[in-house]
Amino acid sequence: MAKAIALAQDLRKTDRSAPVIGVFCAGDPRIDSPSRERCRNIVKMAADILADRVKLPDGSPAQVVYSPILVDGEKQADIVAKQFKDAGVNILVCTPDTWAFPQLSVISLLQQFPKDTPLNLTCGNSGPKPGVVFAHAANGAIAQYGRLSHLNVGTWPDTGMEPKMTESTADALVDWAFAAVTTQALKGRRIVIFGHDSMGMETALAHVIPTRNQFGIEITRLDMKLLSDMLAKKAYDAKELKSFRAFIDKHLGKRLELRNEADSERFNQSLALYLVIRDLMAELNAVGGGFMSQLEWGSDLRGIPLPVADAAESFFNSTFDHNGRKVPTPFATEADVQGLLTMLFFSALTGGNPPLFMDFRKVWERWELEALAKKLGVKLPAKELWAQKGLVDGDNSGSASLDWAAKPGASIDQIMKGVSMPLADENYFPGMGNSVTFVSPGGLEGIAGRLTYSSLSGMFSLSWDEATTAEVPPKLAKGLADLTTPTWPHTFVVPKYASMYEYKHYPPANHFHMIQGLSVARLEYWMDLNNVLSQTPWAARPRFIEGVDRPIPLLYLANGGEDQAKMMLARGA
Repeated sequence: MAKAIALAQDLRKTDRSAPVIGVFCAGDPRIDSPSRERCRNIVKMAADILADRVKLPDGSPAQVVYSPILVDGEKQADIVAKQFKDAGVNILVCTPDTWAFPQLSVISLLQQFPKDTPLNLTCGNSGPKPGVVFAHAANGAIAQYGRLSHLNVGTWPDTGMEPKMTESTADALVDWAFAAVTTQALKGRRIVIFGHDSMGMETALAHVIPTRNQFGIEITRLDMKLLSDMLAKKAYDAKELKSFRAFIDKHLGKRLELRNEADSERFNQSLALYLVIRDLMAELNAVGGGFMSQLEWGSDLRGIPLPVADAAESFFNSTFDHNGRKVPTPFATEADVQGLLTMLFFSALTGGNPPLFMDFRKVWERWELEALAKKLGVKLPAKELWAQKGLVDGDNSGSASLDWAAKPGASIDQIMKGVSMPLADENYFPGMGNSVTFVSPGGLEGIAGRLTYSSLSGMFSLSWDEATTAEVPPKLAKGLADLTTPTWPHTFVVPKYASMYEYKHYPPANHFHMIQGLSVARLEYWMDLNNVLSQTPWAARPRFIEGVDRPIPLLYLANGGEDQAKMMLARGA
C-alpha cells in the first residue's frame, strides 16, 4: 500500500521559492539541423542575458533556466512543461526564430501553467525562416482567448549560427523580465502595519481584500500597543542599541539636536523602536511595513505621548544602518498602505533601490518662484527646467530614505554628512524625539507617483510621471523650506510632462513617492501584469512614445483600448 510522505518539521527553514524564468523556443519538425541548432543558441543567448541582468527585489540574481528541446508539438510541449515545473518556473519567455504552429507548440505548453503566468515572445525580425511570423500568429491566438502576452519584435542577424540580439532588444526583454520577477516574487508575501489608518486618511487605508486579490500580498495588522510594551520591557539588544547610538553620534555630532538627558533618552527610544520593529518584521518574513504614529502614539495628550519614529522609518528605507549596507525595507509613515505598496513595487522593480516617501506638500508655479526669488534677492537660472516650470516641495516628517541626501554611489559617510536630526515640533509631537532633515541634490532622475484604489472599478491605478530633482540655490532652498517645515527632509521634484497646474489638481493623495533607476517601459509592463490602470492625465504627454513606452499588448488593442481591456479583465469578462 502506498504511504504518504511526511515533510520536514524544522521551523527554522523559512526560505521561500524565488521566481524562476524559463526560456524556450517553438520549433517546426520540418526545418533543417543547422536552423534547429541556431534556435538552441538563441535560447541560450536570451537566457544568459536574463541571468546576467535581471535581479530579484533584494538585488540578488534572478534564477533562469532554459530548455534545449525545441517545442515542435504537443509531445515536446509536455516534456518542456514538466522540465520547467520541476525547476519551479513561473515566468515564460519564448524566443522563436523559425515558423512553428502556435497551438501545437507554445499554446500547448502555456496551457499547463496558471493563467496569470507572465509570457513574453521575443524574436528577431527575421526573413529566412520567419520566427517573427510565428510570434505574430502566437500572440494573436493568445489574445483571442483573453490571455495577456507581451510581444518584443527586436533585432538579431538573419544568418549565422550564433546571432546576438541588439542592445535595444535585450533592454526590452530585461525590462519585461524585471516586471515579471517583481510580480511573481511578491505574490504570497506580506507587509506589516502597526496601528490603523492614521489620522483618518481614507487614502491610506489598508484595502486588505483588493490587495490580496490583485497583487497576492497579505497585510498583517498589529496594534501599536505591542511596540509600546516591547519598548517598556526593553525587548531589544541593549548592546546593539548602544552601537546604533554611537553610529549616529559619530556621523552627526552636534547635528543631532539634544537639550538634555531626557531628549537623549527619548532619541534612544526612537532607535530602539527600529530594532524592535526590525526583529518583528524578520519574525514574520515581512517585505515592508508601516507605522501609524499620529495621533495615538505621539500626539494624543489623553495618553502618554511617545517619541516620533522618524529615524526608524528613514533607516528602514535606506541602504544602510549601524550594521553597514543592507537591502532597503520599504516602510511608510502614518500607516499609509497605498504609499507602502507604491514604494514596495518601485523598489522591487529596480532590484532594491531606496524609495522616497514625501508629503505632496507645496506646488510652486513659476510666478510664485519668481516672487519668492525676488523677495530673497536670488536670480533664477533661466535655463533650468524648474525655474521655467516650477517644482513641488516634497517633504515629510518620517520615512525619507537617507540615500536621497546624496548622489547615487555615495558612501555612508558622504550620505550622513548631509543629514541632520533636529528636535521634533513639540506642538504636533508632544512625545518629542527627533526629526530627520536634509535637502536632496539636484539631477536625481526617476519616476514619481502613487497607487490609489477605487471602489467603483474595484481596481488600483497608478498616477505617475517621469521626474527630476531640482538643484535649487541654497538661499532659495532655505526660503522654500522655511515656508513649509524646515526641520523635515526636502526634495524639490519637477515632473517631466505634468504642468504644475495639473500636478496640484490631480494627485490621488497627500503623499507621493519617487524611485531612481526605473524605466517607463518596465513600469508599464508591471502595470500590465498586475492589471493596474495607468493614470497619466498630462496634456503634454503623447499617448505613445516610441523607445520609451512598451508596445501596447494586442489583447488591449483588440478590446477597445488599455483601460477598457483592464476593466474587462478585472471583471473576469
